[in-house]
Amino acid sequence: MIQYANFQHKKVLVLGLAKSGVAAAELLHELGAFVTVNDSKPFEENPQAQSLLQKGITVICGRHPEDLLDEGFEVIVKNPGIPYTNPIIQDALNRQLPVITEVELAYLISEAPFIGITGTNGKTTTTTLVYEMLKNGNRNPLIAGNIGTVACGVAKEASKDDCIVIELSSFQLMGIQTFKPKIAILTNLYDAHLDYHGTFDEYAKAKLNITKNQDESDWLIYNANQQIVEEYVKNSKAKKIPFQSTKRTEEGISADDQMIYWEGQPFIDRSIIALPGKHNLENILAAVAACILYGCDKEKIEEVLQTFSGVRHRTQFVRNWQGRKIYNDSKATNCLATKVALDAFKESTILIAGGLERGHSFEELRDSMKNVIGVVAFGQTKSRFIEFAKSCGVDTTIEAENVEDAVEKAAAISNTGNVILLSPACASWDQYPNFEVRGDLFIEAVMKLN
Repeated sequence: MIQYANFQHKKVLVLGLAKSGVAAAELLHELGAFVTVNDSKPFEENPQAQSLLQKGITVICGRHPEDLLDEGFEVIVKNPGIPYTNPIIQDALNRQLPVITEVELAYLISEAPFIGITGTNGKTTTTTLVYEMLKNGNRNPLIAGNIGTVACGVAKEASKDDCIVIELSSFQLMGIQTFKPKIAILTNLYDAHLDYHGTFDEYAKAKLNITKNQDESDWLIYNANQQIVEEYVKNSKAKKIPFQSTKRTEEGISADDQMIYWEGQPFIDRSIIALPGKHNLENILAAVAACILYGCDKEKIEEVLQTFSGVRHRTQFVRNWQGRKIYNDSKATNCLATKVALDAFKESTILIAGGLERGHSFEELRDSMKNVIGVVAFGQTKSRFIEFAKSCGVDTTIEAENVEDAVEKAAAISNTGNVILLSPACASWDQYPNFEVRGDLFIEAVMKLN
């Protein structure tokens, strides 16, 4: 860890705890800052705040005082989920105080270079693939961000011989100032999190922060299948590496029906790839390109592609139950992700969907509902999703109380040869703290089926 001295004796406010807030507060304290944490959960119900207090860190819990910034803070470290419309954040910006996220801290202290992955969909699969390939190639990767350990924790332990592979959300990328990955990957751009960002353009600009500090010594791998992505990346100063999954190209990495090509030359036979789905081919191309650039041997890359079949909560095969194949796609928190999952199956499908109400339309799914013969919906959007399913011609529609109840009801209406797919098209926060908990409860319920 680099002993970054710029925080020594500075007053720093950490706004919001959870794992990233705790890690940031502990790191700043270690770097000699005068740290205050502010969290909405009451102190007596907040073991994280209690632990920080025992370490000598000031804690203010249960409320967000309007005059909090009058304490003379010089830097604000914001939990990524807290919107910039938050009154304290607005006050900080009006005072021209730096507002950063924990990822920026991790970069400042890290001796290891970063490979950063962002985009609307495919981030987790791409991140995992990069990590597995580099690990197989003895390139000393460490995994961080949304998919792994909090970035600060990883960066503290990383040496200059390591490499930090990090999945990054738009929320995290809005709070960077100097973060500069050696390799950046932009998987794709679609409408998402507009309740947070306001417009697609603001959302896309947040994603493009991944490359804003890159220069000619760095690489940006991007999705050349999307013209909108090409438009947004054109001002990047990094060396650009496009990936194209529908035809052979002479630049970057590409694929046709038989081969993956690197700079127009045959590189990997697609027949060896274990991971199914057209969308996953894009993830594979991005990951392979990153590993080539980082010096990973072709043989080590191929070994992973021959065995890697997916990540937890992302179209994850759970069980064959009485002739039904059951899949967990809890990470599908938007319509595009669910559309991709539905398009991957040709079998008659029972879809389990629903969750947090954000007011978005389900129309994007209409063309992908052709093989759906039944829908079980739960969560805040259940009635609206049922109405949408009926408009698509789905005859069997049932409301459920939660994901466990949905498993039982989906099993009851299914037949031999069907696919039962949890792919909610909605966030989980109406009933569950995150999509992982939702997916784990789904798996538990599936394993209990007799």
